[in-house]
Amino acid sequence: MEKLADSLSGELESLHPLPRECSIYRVPETTRCSHPSHFTPRIVSIGPFHHGKEELKAMEEHKKRYLKCFLQRTKVRISSFLGFIKAREAELRNCYAETIHLGSDEFIKMVLVDAVFLIEFFLKFYQPNFRTDEDPILGKSFLYNDVKHEILLLENQLPLFILNDLFNLAKTAMFETNLYEEISFMTITCFWLRGDIAGYLPIHENLLEINFSRAKHFVDLLILCLQPSQSRAHIPLKDVNIPSVKELHQAGVKFKPGSSNNLLDIKFNEGILEIPFLTVYGSTERLYRNVLAFEMMHGYTGYFNDYIIMMNYLVNTPKDAELLVQNEIIGLGDTEAVPTLFHILDKGCAINYSNFQYSGIIANLQAYCKLPWHKWKATLKQNYFNTPWASISVIAAVILLLLTCIQTVCSLIAL
Repeated sequence: MEKLADSLSGELESLHPLPRECSIYRVPETTRCSHPSHFTPRIVSIGPFHHGKEELKAMEEHKKRYLKCFLQRTKVRISSFLGFIKAREAELRNCYAETIHLGSDEFIKMVLVDAVFLIEFFLKFYQPNFRTDEDPILGKSFLYNDVKHEILLLENQLPLFILNDLFNLAKTAMFETNLYEEISFMTITCFWLRGDIAGYLPIHENLLEINFSRAKHFVDLLILCLQPSQSRAHIPLKDVNIPSVKELHQAGVKFKPGSSNNLLDIKFNEGILEIPFLTVYGSTERLYRNVLAFEMMHGYTGYFNDYIIMMNYLVNTPKDAELLVQNEIIGLGDTEAVPTLFHILDKGCAINYSNFQYSGIIANLQAYCKLPWHKWKATLKQNYFNTPWASISVIAAVILLLLTCIQTVCSLIAL
């Protein structure tokens, strides 16, 4: 027993402390098991979690081509880049929520190759003059589309600070002095995110730059940009019988695209429900799942979690989605896919009854729907005044009814 106790004690002593500053996580198996392809890269690995996997090795040669292009523009030697990373190795390892079992040399080489791949990828997207006819990614749209989505997988992240610092180091000695003069890593990253990701996750044009310096990595940057524009007064959510868009429409609620570009800024005021515009694409679910997973694992307030729950109640059927399409809140597309997306995502969300960000809006919607006058007015408008001809017919019928009444009254007086 003493020998066994010594062995176990040794294992306990050798445990690595969990770094407080970690921000890059491996998705829990309970979350991954139902949709593993949404969290696992199939084309390119970035960072240590999937480094060296056989099915991802084909992209390693392309990464090195990008590294070669990058080095050809700067006078900084490759040994200087490696030494620069070496000095920050401990800090880099501490960004990951688990021990990275790569030797120092392998880890440093991996960081350089992957970091420069991202830098060069954004540079080529920002400045087409940097591309070549032989470019294996930006020259082939199908490969580019796969790569761009995998850059935003939670398990495929590198800390932003090392990307930014390596870019700045390269700028210190360029073969052409004005080559990167007015370009920063923030500039090219935000240009790419705004150009290629905005359709999947609408973000106000200035929020990327505002939050860039605080962000730990790309997924963190998206979460920071999704924080509500103003704090909401929270009240306990007592009744989760949230009316759908169709039910709200029948109760007389009007719908309009949100005045804010923040996807989460749903508002209700004076009978008008504002929902920010969104379009659902084939890769939307994958992006949303990674944002949700990071929000939960990093301990952020569940704003995106609450948005998914709210939208799941509002867009319950294709008819709900159709009404939002008619009101230019959802981009044209498959109205069957929208409710399905939120139903699926909602299964991974948890509602906090005491701190649900839309509780006030829900209470106001429920109160609005309970007033009979709103429903009567909506029924009258939707069924009898929905077209000019219907309105004319109703008015004519009312006039005819009034004339009949007057004639009857006159007849009775004559008697």
